[in-house]
Amino acid sequence: MEVAASSHILSQLNLDRTSSWLKTRSELAPLSGTNETKKLVERASSLRFPALKTDSVGRLNCAAGVLPYLGNVDEHISTERIGVLLLNLGGPETLNDVQPFLFNLFADPDIIRLPRLFRFLQRPLAQLISVVRAPKSKEGYAAIGGGSPLRKITDEQASALKLALEAKDVPANVYVAMRYWHPFTEEAVHQIKRDRITKLVVLPLYPQYSISTSGSSIRVLQDIFMNDLHLSRLPVAIIKSWYQREGYIKSMADLIQKDLQKFPNPEEAMIFFSAHGVPVSYVEEAGDPYQAQMEDCIFLIMQELKNRGVNNPHTLAYQSRVGPVQWLKPYTDEVLVELGQKGVKSLLAVPISFVSEHIETLEEIDMEYRELALESGITNWGRVPALNCNPAFVEDLANSVIEALPSAMAISPSKSNTTTIAAERDENDIGQYALKMMFGSILAFILLLSPKAMIAFRNHIL
Repeated sequence: MEVAASSHILSQLNLDRTSSWLKTRSELAPLSGTNETKKLVERASSLRFPALKTDSVGRLNCAAGVLPYLGNVDEHISTERIGVLLLNLGGPETLNDVQPFLFNLFADPDIIRLPRLFRFLQRPLAQLISVVRAPKSKEGYAAIGGGSPLRKITDEQASALKLALEAKDVPANVYVAMRYWHPFTEEAVHQIKRDRITKLVVLPLYPQYSISTSGSSIRVLQDIFMNDLHLSRLPVAIIKSWYQREGYIKSMADLIQKDLQKFPNPEEAMIFFSAHGVPVSYVEEAGDPYQAQMEDCIFLIMQELKNRGVNNPHTLAYQSRVGPVQWLKPYTDEVLVELGQKGVKSLLAVPISFVSEHIETLEEIDMEYRELALESGITNWGRVPALNCNPAFVEDLANSVIEALPSAMAISPSKSNTTTIAAERDENDIGQYALKMMFGSILAFILLLSPKAMIAFRNHIL
């Protein structure tokens, strides 16, 4: 919801260790006289996989079983200090965190991309927007318990991923870096340096890539690394998107297939994919691959379902649009009304941009869109849970990390990132910064005092 709002503002402003030790005892028997092999056999025999648990409403939680890895592991892995950095959005943990969280969000130049001449307005404008939007946002977070569950779930995913990697004989430290709230990217990087990590895999928890999500977090990470002598030499592998991975596709298909069985007539239920929207300008002007990746993702999931004999109708719509500019279509709210008018009675909502429960699933989909669907004549409503710590999903994340390790190399910024860094350095002059902040603050103050300006601001920017 908040990323959607910020995306709108951007648009408005023009913007292979030998064979795996997981072999059977009979396979290891010819070598059983060596101490190393005995240790491997003992270790393989000692593996215990915790049972899958569900919460009170039957959704998968993070006490996930881990499947054994049957691939090969590079010989040097045991001598490396491997780190995995999970990137996520972040969210306010209390209602008091909402306004500062929003400020961090809107102060991101990948969210509000101002022309260089007006870049001095970035922080004052972010302050103004966060103050104006905070009351409404607090209502949403209050409705889901007073804060976002995103940090808790992401920490659980990190723990589950660490266990999965250990089960594959690839010990690693797993860190969490949130873009707009604690633990910030800088906090995670500080811990990575303290732990003396020698190889790092960066894994955004966004299946599809967008410049406003994975792109923004990766840019910040690159900026930090390029300004640190040690980090600039650290081998890093960045997994930019992973929506096409078999493990992810099968995990999503599993959840959909399971929830379809809850309907009176499962074969009649409409599978309704709801993705986070972005302004059309992101795709057409900035070259964001998000829409193409999203459509490809839906195709792969539906193909997997068809291979299982599931032939339900499906559709894709985009949620969370804000303001008068054109966003990716069709819009979720409009499609729900249209489906009701066409006589659709059973609908299974599938949040496809998200792998963790947060405000856009718990409040926007579960509350706002559910109510709209029922009012539109859809009598049987269901919603597929986010993957969270689904065991097959975590298993695939672990495999993706192992596959990425050989490609790790020192970070080198892209041309656009180099330009951004240079521009930021130009703005580090204290005198210029103070002057720009003064004029920006005056403009924000004028807007706050002018009723007409505030009305126009709310209507056309927010």
